[in-house]
Amino acid sequence: MKKRMMLLCAAVMVLFCCGNVCGEVVNNNAEKHPKYIFLFIGDGMAAPQRMTANEFSVKMGKGVLAINQMPFHATTRTSSHDSLVTDSAAAATAIACGTKTKNGMIGVDAEGRRLQSVAEAARDKGRKVGIITSVTLNHATPAGFYGHRLNRSQYYDLGLDMIASGFDFFGGGGIADFDRGKTDIFTLAGKAGYKTVAGKTGLLQLKTGEKVIALACLRDQAMPYELDRNADIPSLADITAKAIEVLQDDPDGFFIMVEGGAIDWAGHANEAAANLREVLALDAAVKEALKFYHKYPDETLIVVTGDHETGGMTMGFAGSGYAMYMERLIHQKCSVKKFDEILKVVPQITFDEAKKMLTDNFGFKFDGDSSDPMFVKSNELKQLQKAFAKNNLANAAKLIMNRKAGIGWTSGAHTALPVLTTSIGCGAEKFTGFFENTAVSTKLKSLL
Repeated sequence: MKKRMMLLCAAVMVLFCCGNVCGEVVNNNAEKHPKYIFLFIGDGMAAPQRMTANEFSVKMGKGVLAINQMPFHATTRTSSHDSLVTDSAAAATAIACGTKTKNGMIGVDAEGRRLQSVAEAARDKGRKVGIITSVTLNHATPAGFYGHRLNRSQYYDLGLDMIASGFDFFGGGGIADFDRGKTDIFTLAGKAGYKTVAGKTGLLQLKTGEKVIALACLRDQAMPYELDRNADIPSLADITAKAIEVLQDDPDGFFIMVEGGAIDWAGHANEAAANLREVLALDAAVKEALKFYHKYPDETLIVVTGDHETGGMTMGFAGSGYAMYMERLIHQKCSVKKFDEILKVVPQITFDEAKKMLTDNFGFKFDGDSSDPMFVKSNELKQLQKAFAKNNLANAAKLIMNRKAGIGWTSGAHTALPVLTTSIGCGAEKFTGFFENTAVSTKLKSLL
């Protein structure tokens, strides 16, 4: 009898312990919902841009990109409702709202019916919302999170949608066509309780709890390329850090979308140096989110994706053999657009004067050791002279720089190449495998 009682007690203890263990497992497997969500979108950024920028960053001594070191990763298809090759409006709608739509349409489905974005869903659940971009605030990608229009070119109307959203923080470029209506958008924003500031000085003035439109510089223009940005203009990382500071005290948490919009513009222009610097600028903004994540790792989710690829960037081409020379792009000190402006400042400029400017801004060498990789070869010199005669010197310099670095381009438009999606934090395990861009929204909404 005593032996039986001992066995019975042991069995009860085992069942009791198993019950506790099983209970713990069930509790641990209960889905957690992040309090703080960051979504970073590289406009025009697919695998080639991420990998080439990674190599460029290493050559600059800045190390591997943070976006490429996140533990969870996926491949994401980007087609729109009516085309294998999407535009930014349809892509933004898919990522923000979870529904494919036609190219050119914002925040509505293919039949024109209004959709709800993940940002609007976050707002409706009491969370603060921030929208940040390096291009204009009513451009396609940011507008996909608050706008509902049949045409992405309805900039003034999208500005109205921006104010009507009631989102808490808008930052980056200005507002295109802000004064095309009866009352300009900034005046309407002021009446709706928004405080508008500009530049680094204005950014420093912002306080927690304020509803904000933070402009990097001009009221109706995008931020300058990172390659051209001066010290008075805040970076994408500066604006992201301020948004975190302004929004983080809300007890319900926040949703912040940050777009590196000019990656796309540099891709359209096939300008490697500007393109890669824009990817690095987005990566720097992601690092600000990672600082926050390390403070609240159990409550924070960071997702990084692209809306599509732009330019058909290739890592190497026939002219460079099996090699790339990213370090050569470090010599380029300004964008093609900026270099054109520099040339126009000098009236009646001679080719010899232009050569000196090319040396200063692109690192080209016209004298000395001909084995130097930056030495301008005879065929390149002829190309520059011909372009100078046609007032197209900046573009010729860009093409030569691309070749010297070993970067090729197949298009001046978007391509259907899938993009990479990487993530870290609470709920990041959802973002793995191969999925449509619409899944980004549906997964994020499920985590709200």
